[in-house]
Amino acid sequence: MNFDAKPLSELSRLEQCLKADSTPFQTSPHQVISSGCFDEEHYTFVLQSGVAAVYRPSDELLINIVTAPFVFGLTAGMSENSQEYRIVAQTPCDGFYLPATKTRQLIQQASLWREAFCWLSWINHILEKRDMQLVGNNSYSQIRAMLMEMAEWDEALRSKIGVMNHIQRSTRISRSVVAEVLAALRQGNYINMSRGKLVSINHLPTEY
Repeated sequence: MNFDAKPLSELSRLEQCLKADSTPFQTSPHQVISSGCFDEEHYTFVLQSGVAAVYRPSDELLINIVTAPFVFGLTAGMSENSQEYRIVAQTPCDGFYLPATKTRQLIQQASLWREAFCWLSWINHILEKRDMQLVGNNSYSQIRAMLMEMAEWDEALRSKIGVMNHIQRSTRISRSVVAEVLAALRQGNYINMSRGKLVSINHLPTEY
C-alpha cells in the first residue's frame, strides 16, 4: 500500500456530497482562496483544479504546495484554538466552498464519516512526514528533503516554483545558506537547475 497516495475515491465521494450546497469560486495566480474564515464563520474549501500554497498565518511559514483535488477545512471551527491556514492560488484555480458546519451535517446525512476519516488520516500522514523531514534536522538535511520532494512534482509544477524561495519559505533557513548548498550541489552535478527552477536530481549525498 502506498501511504503517500492521495485517497482519490474517498475524496470524490466527499466532493459529490458537498457540491450541491456550495458556492463556486475561481481564482487567479497569487490570489488568496481562504484566510481561515469569513465574518467569523468557518468554511470548507474544495479545490477542483489548480495548485495552491498553504501558509501558517502566524508567521507566514509555507506548509505545503498542494494540487487538486484537495479539501481544506473539514474540521474548521471545531476548536477555538485550532490553527487556520491561508491558502493562496499558485495557478488558476477553481472549486467551491460552504460553511464547515454544513459540511459536517452533509457528511452525517450521507454516512460519509469513513471517507472523511480517510482524508484526514492522509493529511495527518503528510504532516507527520513533513515533521520527520524538517523538525530537529540540520540545515542540509532539510534542504535535501525539500529537493527530494520537489523532484517528485511534475515538470509543469517545478517550472513555476523557484527552488530558493520554496526552500527558504518552507524551512526559514537563511537565503545565504540555501544558496551556498544549492551552488555546491550544482557544482557537484548532484542537481540540475534552470533559471532557478529544479530540472532533475541525479543523486543527493546524505551528508554535506
